[in-house]
Amino acid sequence: MSGRLVVLGTGPGNPAQTTPEATAAIAAATVFFGYGPYLDRLSLRPDQRRVASDNREELARARAALSAAHAGENVCIVSGGDPGVFAMAAAVCEAIEHGAPAWRELDLEIIPGVTAMLAVAARAGAPLGHDFCAISLSDNLKPWPLIEQRLHAVAAAGLVIALYNPISRARPWQLGTAFAILREVLPWTTPVIFGRAAGRPDEAIKVVTLAEADPLHADMATCVIIGSPETRIIERPGLPPLVYSPRSAEAKS
Repeated sequence: MSGRLVVLGTGPGNPAQTTPEATAAIAAATVFFGYGPYLDRLSLRPDQRRVASDNREELARARAALSAAHAGENVCIVSGGDPGVFAMAAAVCEAIEHGAPAWRELDLEIIPGVTAMLAVAARAGAPLGHDFCAISLSDNLKPWPLIEQRLHAVAAAGLVIALYNPISRARPWQLGTAFAILREVLPWTTPVIFGRAAGRPDEAIKVVTLAEADPLHADMATCVIIGSPETRIIERPGLPPLVYSPRSAEAKS
């Protein structure tokens, strides 16, 4: 007997930003796997149980959830933001590829959510209004030289950059190094948005230039958006500035 596995994102933390589709899937599930703080956001019934694990145990979590679904459970794996953006959907696919053949036959659904860069962008204006990319500064699963290579490439290509996992106690230097790399390529007047806990009560949005960008403005709850050379800041008297990237761009020689 096989059950069902749903992988979903609850959004950036504001319950109003959890989609109705995700809310319905949460109501239907019987067992939940996820990082403890993400599971804490759920209001579960007595008949629903949770299996919390550390944030670095994604693959083991995916395997445990797949095993439970194969045993007949109605399983939900919970991510923050969107499950497909630096989150659990990729871990589940990896576990299926290398795991038991029966896992490929499971009823699997991946439900999208509002990811951090979208929440931060909405608070700031429209910095993702033209071409953009997302890069994680965590070197847990890829080497730091590769991150540096990608930062150089996307800055030279003129893409807006959303940085996930910008800083932690284990790697306090990496965001500063990233800013130094970007200053080699981008105008120092390029807008930088520090978006912490967007949509939650402790939200903090700060807009500075690349010249002023200080890693101390960020923590692991922060998504940092660095504009392209075309990204603009609109000052508004008595109101926060608007940051946007124009919808059109010209070819560079």
